[in-house]
Amino acid sequence: MAWTDLAIDVQTRPALWMAVWTGVAATAVAWFGAAWLLAAHFGSPRWASLVQRLPAMLALPHAAFAIGVVVLLAPSGVLVRWCAAALAPLAGPLGLVLDTPPAWRSTQDPWGLGLIAALVLKEVAFLLWAGAAHLQRPDVARRLGLELRLAQTLGYNAADAWWRVAWPQLRPRMLAPLVAVLAYSIGVVDVALVIGPTTPAPLAVLAWQWLQDADPAINAQGAAAAWLLAAVLAVVVALGAAAHRLLTALWSRPRWSRGPRAGPVANQHATVQQTRIRQLGDYAARAGWHGAYVAVGLALAWASVASLWPFPDLWPQAWSLDAWGQVVRSSGTLATTVWLGLASTLAAVLWCVAWFECAPVRWQQRAWVLVYLPLALPAVLWTLGLHRLALDWGIDASAWGLWLAHSLCALPYVALVLHGPYSGFDPRLRTLAATLGCGPWPFVWRVKWPLLRGALAAAFAVGFAVSVAQYLPTLYVGAGRYSTVSTEALALSGGGQRSLMAAYAALLWLLPAAVFGLATWVARPRQWATPKHNTGGLAAQGY
Repeated sequence: MAWTDLAIDVQTRPALWMAVWTGVAATAVAWFGAAWLLAAHFGSPRWASLVQRLPAMLALPHAAFAIGVVVLLAPSGVLVRWCAAALAPLAGPLGLVLDTPPAWRSTQDPWGLGLIAALVLKEVAFLLWAGAAHLQRPDVARRLGLELRLAQTLGYNAADAWWRVAWPQLRPRMLAPLVAVLAYSIGVVDVALVIGPTTPAPLAVLAWQWLQDADPAINAQGAAAAWLLAAVLAVVVALGAAAHRLLTALWSRPRWSRGPRAGPVANQHATVQQTRIRQLGDYAARAGWHGAYVAVGLALAWASVASLWPFPDLWPQAWSLDAWGQVVRSSGTLATTVWLGLASTLAAVLWCVAWFECAPVRWQQRAWVLVYLPLALPAVLWTLGLHRLALDWGIDASAWGLWLAHSLCALPYVALVLHGPYSGFDPRLRTLAATLGCGPWPFVWRVKWPLLRGALAAAFAVGFAVSVAQYLPTLYVGAGRYSTVSTEALALSGGGQRSLMAAYAALLWLLPAAVFGLATWVARPRQWATPKHNTGGLAAQGY
């Protein structure tokens, strides 16, 4: 009955098309953008600075970023006000008077372009982080560096060497994060509520609205829509895998494989000019990407303290900290967000560390599908399963149920962060420690974990950011009894309290950013001074 109602509903087809269009388009653009940035920066002096900026970008939740984009690009947003101020000197001669917000829909447009732009800017950072996690392994970085230099000695330029040598090795390792990005983009709810289209809304938003209905028939229709999203996602992944295999086979044929771009000396000037143009394009793309995050952060900070701000004034007529005062007074919401993030992330990190330390390798290989399954499911369907689990265990609308839901949401991301460092840990250190009389557990406690403290701190920061950003699990499993910064920010996004909405969105960014900063401090290199008496003793003994 629910499937029949879903099929005959006039909203289903356009909503499904909107979900597929926005999800596939955002994933494709983010994939090519991440590949381009990797090709332009790996092995260059700019690579370290790019990797260092990724934690700050990952700390910004999707919902907070979408709210910042709305504050920046809305018809009465900051960017339109800047344009109005720039056009003010020309208003008289050209008649370009902009005293009211323009009629265009820069956010929640019917084509979903605003939603696609917000997803692309966020998912590029995630895919770059996934690629950098592999490229930063010492053995991989050293081997790829040698292979790239060898390709350049054979006549290939830097770009050709990357696409023909490094990218074919990196691409298979980024397919799992790519599927996760596709699943999130097709089934996104919180970002679509803020900046996505409404006529029609994506199917995930409709499923979320139907699941909140008190009518059992409409509720069942929402569950059917969630399963439909999962089926469509599986079809899209299968088609993408087939296309990937076909393109790989075509590219590997000899007739498609070109040799080095070696030319006469007369063409060297043109090659230099092409290199400069490409470098300029790379710089512009990187600057625009970083500038978008800076602009969003400044827009949130600006709007959170603007009290009276009529259009088209560039500067508010009055400044106020009332919005931040309301945020501070809602200490219960802040406390719930913090304890949920800390408790769920600690549980996820402890579970992953115990799994990597104690589980046999063959168990780990077989369990990866289950660990990453939440990343490959639409958010609505995954939340529906968590809610059903909480109901069956009798922990619905309880702190224990909410903690379990957040822990299960953070677990795949924590495992993804720790998998590379654990799999790349040098096993010779264990042998060396054993020859010095160090047992298995003293080795783990005194050698292995101190060497992995950077990865453990990064995993904790990522898990905390995931927990802070959870919206649907908090609503469904918490049954509306627990409010977090994420639920408050999303609730205010549809109202007229711009300053309060911006303050909550800024706080949604500041909390993970603080934990990422603490993780960076924990992972910093430490230098231990050698005691002077030891040095003298060794010198006296002839060493």
